[in-house]
Amino acid sequence: MPCDHLKTLNLAKEGKLEAAHKLVQPHADQLSCLIHAYIHRVESDLSNADYWYRRAGVKRPHFSLARELDDLYRKINST
Repeated sequence: MPCDHLKTLNLAKEGKLEAAHKLVQPHADQLSCLIHAYIHRVESDLSNADYWYRRAGVKRPHFSLARELDDLYRKINST
């Protein structure tokens, strides 16, 4: 079963990080890895976030969490 990216991101946006993490954890597609990294970045767990960014094939962004959230929503809407 594929990851429900929108539901996961909505949970993260609401601050329900544990629930969001539980949904994204079993998935390894690029968007799931980016969302997973974002969740760890929100938690200030940067070493874990960096692991998931690497899994997604990107470096950790150096812009705000708000902008990253917007970018993730755009990625979801473009798929």
